[in-house]
Amino acid sequence: MKIIEVKDLGFKYAGTDFYAIKEVNFEIDEGEFVILAGKSGCGKTTLLRCLNGLIPHFYEGEFDGKVLIDGVDTRDCPPYILSQKAGMVFQNPDNQLFALSVEADIAFPLENLGLPREEIRDRVEWALRLLRIEELRNRSPFELSAGQKQKVAIASVLAMKPKILLLDEPTSSLDPVSAKNLIDVIIELNRRHGLTILISEHRLTHLIPHANKLAIMDKGKIIYFGEPRKILREDVLMYGVSIPRVVEVAREMEKINGCLPFKEIPLSVDEFLNNLRGALR
Repeated sequence: MKIIEVKDLGFKYAGTDFYAIKEVNFEIDEGEFVILAGKSGCGKTTLLRCLNGLIPHFYEGEFDGKVLIDGVDTRDCPPYILSQKAGMVFQNPDNQLFALSVEADIAFPLENLGLPREEIRDRVEWALRLLRIEELRNRSPFELSAGQKQKVAIASVLAMKPKILLLDEPTSSLDPVSAKNLIDVIIELNRRHGLTILISEHRLTHLIPHANKLAIMDKGKIIYFGEPRKILREDVLMYGVSIPRVVEVAREMEKINGCLPFKEIPLSVDEFLNNLRGALR
């Protein structure tokens, strides 16, 4: 079932004379894990804003085409309703956290929806448990590490129980270990809880093995969209996409020998080694 449908999408911010995104078309099925990659300024953030309704409801400009989220046209639905279908986590978690405690931050959007107190309490507990941050409930968000802040930001979005989670470069300010921990949480949300994930990210190594689709943007357009193995056979470095080292090794082997010793490009070290062992038997 299609949960995201984008048709001939274009957007030009007010006061500018160029389109930030243009002629964008794609579909995402429910439960899929999709990576959005490309250089800074290529239009990734603008596209995510279109998917959660900030565009056209919050940012002014020229909006072309159509975006359907779970069958709902974003032009006809206010952001507070869309946020219950497609929740967004921003690049800087400080933009989403402002209460005096983690628990209060997670409860805030639920209170705005006017949910009963008991349901708010249940959802807050559920989100804390899901992100494994129960011990942070009474801490001030501003005392937390960058990785902890991102988990709290994700928890506050998940408490709305959306079907889709949009993430705008959530690891950009994290060290490699914290980034890996956060990515593991995001993968688990997709695999164990069935959330549709669309993540804008530069660090592809840990994400690629779990992705159903890879989208590569350049100058406001989607250049590639499809199965990661096929796309990573192409020369994507020109679009600012740093491919995983294991993919580079496999491609070099293919250049030297004219073919791979196994059927397809591996997306992880474990997959590479398993395929290589199979080919040598």
